[in-house]
Parts: sequence; structure tokens; C-alpha cells
Amino acid sequence: MTSSIDQQHQDSQTSVSRPWLIVMLREITVKVRDKAFIFSTITTLVLIVGLMGFSAFLWDRSSDYTVATDSQAGGQVVQIADSMLSDGDSMTAEQLSRDQARDLVADGDADAAVYQEDGQWVILVDTELGGTLNSTLSSAIAEFSMATNAERAGVGMEELRAGSEHRVEYLTGGEDRGLTTYILRLVFAMLFYMSALVFGLAIANSVLEEKQNRVVEILATAIPIRELLYGKVLGNCVLVFAQIGLYAGVGLAAANVTGVAADLGWAFEAAGWFIVFFVFGFAAQATIWAVLGSLASRTEDLQSNTTVISMVLVAGMFAGIMAQGPWLAVASYVPIISSIAMPVRLLEGQAQVWEPFVALALCLAFGWFMLRLGEKVYQRAVFQGGRSLKWREALKIEQ
Repeated sequence: MTSSIDQQHQDSQTSVSRPWLIVMLREITVKVRDKAFIFSTITTLVLIVGLMGFSAFLWDRSSDYTVATDSQAGGQVVQIADSMLSDGDSMTAEQLSRDQARDLVADGDADAAVYQEDGQWVILVDTELGGTLNSTLSSAIAEFSMATNAERAGVGMEELRAGSEHRVEYLTGGEDRGLTTYILRLVFAMLFYMSALVFGLAIANSVLEEKQNRVVEILATAIPIRELLYGKVLGNCVLVFAQIGLYAGVGLAAANVTGVAADLGWAFEAAGWFIVFFVFGFAAQATIWAVLGSLASRTEDLQSNTTVISMVLVAGMFAGIMAQGPWLAVASYVPIISSIAMPVRLLEGQAQVWEPFVALALCLAFGWFMLRLGEKVYQRAVFQGGRSLKWREALKIEQ
């Protein structure tokens, strides 16, 4: 009996010695049961899977062209054009009379017609000549004409092509990824902005609600107020990390299932850094949201107090989407904004190996400074009901 009582006393001492842990677990439990949180998480997951599926559809979609012609020479042009198309695309020749070829195009049964008229090649289309079809047929006609002229002159094609070989080099490596890079920049920016705003407002509203209901005064009799702040910050940081990890895991699984992973493999390193910067960036601002909640006395005050931090998040979002060159480089070292800007630079191959570590160190230093400052403001402001306070006003209040 005595050992049982001693055990209960020991467990009680353990829990009281770490009150921040109790607060952290409570924050997590309340959040994961919130219907709005669950709905937004599921909706985001559906969007991620849908984006991967749409990307797979675009990459796997092939184009099959039908080109009508009235001669064997035209058929050879189409064969050359077919060999120039990318993998998965094809071009087939339909050899008919001139009038039948024109009718085939007019009826929409052929994408184009190719024939010679008065010594000149003609590409006939109905309303519009697509870029791929235009460039491929034009190059094929030039290739066929050069081969024909070379044969007449008794010159081999190898001699005509001598010196025309070339290669393409990229400063940042890889193929043209402009569109994919822009989409990923958009995803990084929107994901950070929305998640930071949602979780940040949740912290601020939670603090404000406890202040209005005077629950914080009751909690203060059991645990130090700074422990309450630590628990709230850590709980929401854990939730952010779990949520972004879930998004990354589902996105990676969807990429592998849809076959997009092979095409996006070059972006995985930047995506991994984005997760790291996401967590550090939110941790750096979590204390700010808690303090803003403690400074407010009403919901209307909170809307006014959070204007500045909301503008910082908007600036980070636009920096991630649109900033280029020196502006993007500078933004990648500014705490909070660097959570988007640095992963974007890594995505585009603009950052040196050491740069993300420096940006993380700056973000961590900023977060630690805000935690120490915020702790002082929070402990003073959270008991001041009935009026809204500024940071300086709260610091002047004697404890």
C-alpha cells in the first residue's frame, strides 16, 4: 500500500516538474480533434495527390499527328519529322490526292497536309499550326531538301553536316525546368503562408481565450507562466512538423505511384530543405503569435495586433514566388522569410553548400531572441485584462 502511494507521489512529482509537457500534449490533443484542422489537412492532402496526378498526366500525355500528302516525297518528309519527335509522340503519313488531302484537313481528320506546289513546299492546316507540328515539319522539310540537293550535287550528307554538331550546357545543370520550378516555388510559398497563418492564429486565439476566461489565472497557481508559453509553442511546433511531414510523405508516395518521382528527383533535396526551414521558420514566429494573443483583450484587438506578422508572411510568400537575383539572395537570410526564399534558391541551384546552414543559424538565433523577449512580455501581459497593450507597455509592467 505504501509503495503504491509512493509511486503515485513520484508520478505526480514527475508530471509537475515538467508542466510544459502537459501543456504541449494538451495543445496537440485539442488540435487533432478540431474538425476544421482535420478538414484542412485532408483537403491539402487531396490537393497534393491531385497535383501529382495532374503532373503525371501532363508528362505521360503523348501526341499522335496525322499528316496528309500527295507524293512519296511528302511521305519521306513525314518520316523524317516522326524521327524528330520526342519519345511517346508520333507522326503518320496519309498519301492521297491533293484534293483528298485538303478535304482531310478541312474535316479535321488530319492535323496538316504537306505537298509541293510550283517548286515550293506547302504546309496546309485548317485554323492553327501548333508550335511542335510547325517546328518539326519545317525542320523535316529542310532536312529532306538538303538531302535531295546534296544527292544532285554528288555531295554526301555527312560533308554537308560537318561542323554543325553542337551540345547544350546548363549553368545550374539539368534540362529546362522553368515551369516545374515555378510551380514548386508557388507550392512552397503557399504551403508555408497558409500553415504559418493557421497555426499562428490558433496560438494567438488560444492565449486570448484563456486570458478572457481567466483560465490563465487558475493555471498560474499550478505551473509557472513561462512553462505555459513553452508548452504552447512546442505543441504547435510538433503539430507543424507532423503535418508538413505528412504532406511530404503523401506527396512522395504519390510521386512514386504516378511515376513523377523520376522527373522530380532533382527537386527532392530542395523539398527536404523546405521542410527543415518550414519548422525553423515557424518556431521563430510561434512566440510572437503567443505574445500577440496575450497583448489583446478582444478578438478585434487581435486582428489589429497580427497585421505586422501577417504582412511579413505575405512578403515571404511573394519573395518565394517572384523574387529574383540579389533580392532573392538577401531574402534568403532574413528570418521567417528565409523559410521560403532559401529553399527556392536551392531549388534553382543558386545557393552554395554552406548558405542554408547560415540561414538556419540566423533563424534559430532570431527564434531564441524572440522566445526570451516574448517570455517577459507574455508573463506581464497575460494577466492584464480589459485593455489592449503594446510590447513596450507590457515590458514596463512590474511583476
